Amino acid sequence: MEFLLEGFMNVTWQQGVMYLVGIVLIYLAIKKEYEPSLLLPMGFGAILVNLPLSGVVNQNIEGIGEVTGIIEWLFDIGIHASEAMPLLLFIGIGAMIDFGPLLSNPKMFLFGAAAQFGIFLVIAAAALIGFPLKEAASIGIIGAADGPTSILVSQVLKSEYVGSIAVAAYSYMALVPIIQPLAIKAVTTKKERKIRMTYNPANVSKSLKIAFPIIVTVIAGFIAPTSVALVGFLMFGNLLRECGVLDSLSESAQKVLANLVTLLLGITISFSMQAEAFVTFETLIIMGLGLVAFIFDSIAGVFFAKFLNLFTKNKINPMVGAAGISAFPMSSRVIQKLGQEADPQNFLLMHAAGANVSGQIASVLAGGMILNLIPQLIK
Repeated sequence: MEFLLEGFMNVTWQQGVMYLVGIVLIYLAIKKEYEPSLLLPMGFGAILVNLPLSGVVNQNIEGIGEVTGIIEWLFDIGIHASEAMPLLLFIGIGAMIDFGPLLSNPKMFLFGAAAQFGIFLVIAAAALIGFPLKEAASIGIIGAADGPTSILVSQVLKSEYVGSIAVAAYSYMALVPIIQPLAIKAVTTKKERKIRMTYNPANVSKSLKIAFPIIVTVIAGFIAPTSVALVGFLMFGNLLRECGVLDSLSESAQKVLANLVTLLLGITISFSMQAEAFVTFETLIIMGLGLVAFIFDSIAGVFFAKFLNLFTKNKINPMVGAAGISAFPMSSRVIQKLGQEADPQNFLLMHAAGANVSGQIASVLAGGMILNLIPQLIK
């Protein structure tokens, strides 16, 4: 009984806050079904690592010595030492993606590039308010709307706020159906949202689908060599999907590998959510800046589509530009829903899907560019 009371007495108010954070994440995962495969393990892990003398974190016990905690061990080998977990997850993500809509309408590549604007805006903003450049870059990458990229970039740059960045990235990804409609409606008129686009898909040959991941990997190797691990694993997963001779491996990558790594990544990243490092004023600023990055990615895509409409006869629905973020396939579904709210006969899904998969590539390349540039600028 005395030991139990001693445990309760050792709980700090910061740990109490983390219990609430964990419960909120679990609630969003179960009740709202927002990214449950990630938010549920992250929420439960946030509670685990903040229990007094938690056995999942390394600790010294009197009379026994150092005890290895499973979550700290997973973090050390899977994220800190090798970044293996985020990279392995990219194989599964690549196997899920069909680049057909993008290859049949290559101009959608432009929206993937435009919708990364929020990343670089927030890097500049974070640096101006006093964050060191490596921390500013780590915060800005939240705007990639890509959790594994955010974790990998912040970890490679040795950010002190990996946990806050991961929570922000995955939380905002989960909240795409809420955040994006608000941002899009703020900068578009109903008339613009009603614009119809015809979908006349070009014939995308199997050879092109096989060649595409190889070509993208080679180009990325020359443009942003540090991104090769990110892009290469993503494209390798897609090659498994498209080659036609490894269907069982492709299916395993999409289901078994992706689900298992997502589960482990979610609970492992909670190591960075220990109260003393997470419950800080800086965390609130990071969450706020991450939201700004996310919103301005969507807005930049919308305005870029409006800009293109000044020069094109066949108008682009500006909402399609917002699908250039990496949150696949949620963003393209949001655009389809908004289009049908404005006009029930408006079908934008395939156009939005093309922009959305372009955003997946663009966000990874943006992460690679940051990893190339920031260390050079710091020197």
